[in-house]
Amino acid sequence: MSDGPSADFFPATRRTSLSGWGRTAPTVADVVTPMTREQVAGALQRRSERGVIARGLGRSYGDPAQNGGGLVLDMTALNRVLDADLEQGIVTAEAGVSLDRLIELFVPFGFFVPVTPGTRQVTVGGAIGADVHGKNHHADGSFCDHVLSMDLLLADGTVRTVTPEDDPDLFWATAGGMGLTGIVLSAVIRMTPIETSLVSVDTDRARNLDEIMAMMAETDAKYRYTVAWLDCLAKGRNLGRSVLTCGEFARLDDLPAKKRANPLRFKGGTLLTVPDVVPGRLPNKFTMGLFNEMWYRKAPQHKVGQLQSISAFFHPLDAVQEWNRAYGKTGFLQYQFVVPFEREDALRKAVEKISAAGAPSSLTVLKRFGPGNNGYLSFPKPGWTLTLDFPTNTPGLARLLRELDELVLSNDGRLYLAKDSRMDPADMDRMYPRLEEFRTVRAKVDPDGVFVSDQARRLGLA
Repeated sequence: MSDGPSADFFPATRRTSLSGWGRTAPTVADVVTPMTREQVAGALQRRSERGVIARGLGRSYGDPAQNGGGLVLDMTALNRVLDADLEQGIVTAEAGVSLDRLIELFVPFGFFVPVTPGTRQVTVGGAIGADVHGKNHHADGSFCDHVLSMDLLLADGTVRTVTPEDDPDLFWATAGGMGLTGIVLSAVIRMTPIETSLVSVDTDRARNLDEIMAMMAETDAKYRYTVAWLDCLAKGRNLGRSVLTCGEFARLDDLPAKKRANPLRFKGGTLLTVPDVVPGRLPNKFTMGLFNEMWYRKAPQHKVGQLQSISAFFHPLDAVQEWNRAYGKTGFLQYQFVVPFEREDALRKAVEKISAAGAPSSLTVLKRFGPGNNGYLSFPKPGWTLTLDFPTNTPGLARLLRELDELVLSNDGRLYLAKDSRMDPADMDRMYPRLEEFRTVRAKVDPDGVFVSDQARRLGLA
């Protein structure tokens, strides 16, 4: 019996329509799913003049993992954990390994992923390309702050082991570089030690935006994980009313006796799947207004020490497969910005604009960022970050988003490339002041522009 594909085997290329998680602006590309490093390199050599981009589980909301008319490498079959030091919590994983898989494998040994976004259905390669952040950025930074090294396939077909110490320019151009410097084949990651798989959660309701900002300013030193859900449709004295949840992994002594027998148990999975028949106007101002009222009212005014599972606290939407279908065929836009701490007025004006427009964001999340890292295109910087999901058929949405763009730009803020599907390319230089440094590094390792995506073309990154 064969242990794997023969040397002369090469996976078939299939012509496929691809979009991001927001289901907007699909384009058709040739897609191949390599199963080995050698097949990745072989696919790179078979590219057309339209270039190539790597793709993971497709959880970027816009078009950074699309390459219309070109080649897309589906990296999800490179999904092996290559090595694990269970004393130090250091894991070597191929690029297609998902955070879900890392959690499933290593939580029972007392280790959690160092950073996770709101879904665990993200690959290691995708987490590096977007330099993902989570509820603990103020304490632990973003994902690439915990990557010790990565093996990167370059445009000339060579593989380079890149570390922040030995090759800082290429490392930090790749961190948040949206796959435009090369193809991540594997990475060495430092995991976070935990005593239990349960999170001790404190919950508070805030009556308005001023109150939630004051509460969150006090949480940075107290909790590792903090996030606030915000009602973007509330008005007047209730503008920005919110529910704040703060957590720490529970220690063994925090558990009731009946849970201590198996303190590192992890159970993922999904509860249901959204069918692909949802009408496009289901999420609207009326339905979201009802949902927001219910969600706010059901939250406790103040509750401490509630034990929640990893899935419930970090990834509640993962319980619903294909939840993006709830927006119908027309899809949705996720819009995420950050403004510095001294620009709280900009955050308030943004919430006022969204509320006045009656724009129904089904999920509005407020977090605080700590210091950013050296990534040329890494999104986080010290400040407030607000994330919103808008149905694409929201009346006046294009005008509202452009007004928000101008507000963000005039207050030294930026938008997140992993969420972007409509940014004005003229705004890139102002939002990302190290863009030219990124382009310089990229030109050295990929002078012919081999690695390219729909987003890169749209924004002039390639």
